[in-house]
Amino acid sequence: MEVKFENVSFVKRLKSMLFVDFRRMFTMSFIYIMLGISFVMPILILVMTTMMDGTVSVDPNTGKETVIEGFKNVWQIIGTTSNSSSTMSMDLTSMCNINMLYFIIAVVVAIFISEDFRSGYAKNLFAMRSKKNDYVISKTIVSFVGGALMILDFFVGAMSGGKIAGLPFDLGNTNVDNVVMCIISKVLLVLVFVPIFIVMSVVGKQRLWLSLVCSFGLSMLLFTMVPMITPLDSTFMNVILCLAGGSLFSIGIGAISNIVLNKTNIL
Repeated sequence: MEVKFENVSFVKRLKSMLFVDFRRMFTMSFIYIMLGISFVMPILILVMTTMMDGTVSVDPNTGKETVIEGFKNVWQIIGTTSNSSSTMSMDLTSMCNINMLYFIIAVVVAIFISEDFRSGYAKNLFAMRSKKNDYVISKTIVSFVGGALMILDFFVGAMSGGKIAGLPFDLGNTNVDNVVMCIISKVLLVLVFVPIFIVMSVVGKQRLWLSLVCSFGLSMLLFTMVPMITPLDSTFMNVILCLAGGSLFSIGIGAISNIVLNKTNIL
């Protein structure tokens, strides 16, 4: 009797893994916790900073007075314009904005992949399949979708928080098209960060602390560039740059993740 083994195509393998990964991610409570944080965070930031706006604090040692400045309009929590001098500053309004989400996305990716190795899912998966690149591609796509949802969730929360805080929605020198391009650019920029988080997570495996430390460390190197790449007055060119950068990072660093998985003993 002749035994024939079916040659499963790449597309079929990827579709199967994507189905499993999407199902696993969106049946885990942590993703909904992170989405909730993404929504509530801008509301709390805008309301609290508006309440503290103009408050004076005095250093008891030096007697120096510091005036707390809150957000002047809702769009500051989304970003600054390309010609703004605050793109590289370290004040409250330039740090407490939507760009913080890239660090939260690192937590999501690290927990998701760490759980694969901790639970034994990765061992069972790689025992049956030899294609590690399927795993990397699937994790990149699923993590990107999760990160994109968090960005959009933050935007909705920012609009709600601005309404509650009574902040103006005046766009100034920008327009609605610029804001839309800004949000799209920030979503596509997730493709730059996610591959970094994935390679750090497959290096750390079940050691979640190592994955997080490495992910945060490398993210800090790129964090200061985010306001310049995705300003509030973004154009279609910013979208193209983020898409191109995300594609290159996904392919290049994704290949490194594949090498790490092939060079390490998973089983």
